[in-house]
Amino acid sequence: MKINSLNFGFAGAITTAITWVVCSLLVWTMPGPMMNTTGQMMHMDMTRFGWILSPMGFFWGLIVWSLFVGVFAWILGTAYNFLTKETGGSSQ
Repeated sequence: MKINSLNFGFAGAITTAITWVVCSLLVWTMPGPMMNTTGQMMHMDMTRFGWILSPMGFFWGLIVWSLFVGVFAWILGTAYNFLTKETGGSSQ
């Protein structure tokens, strides 16, 4: 099976953008519980830290992470297609 690398990259970028928006909304509406959750995931005491969530940071993060994941997914799809080239005959 061949993957459409470009569509795979777009899917990765769109999924990342949606995740970024949801995560940012959670940090904005519930900064304390989200900091606690982050600390638990990192196995750290992060009670002395605070979030810095500016509109510019939100948009830059949205753009940079979405582009990074989109390019990474495109490369992953391209590598997958290269590694699974069929050599004639039918394979199942």
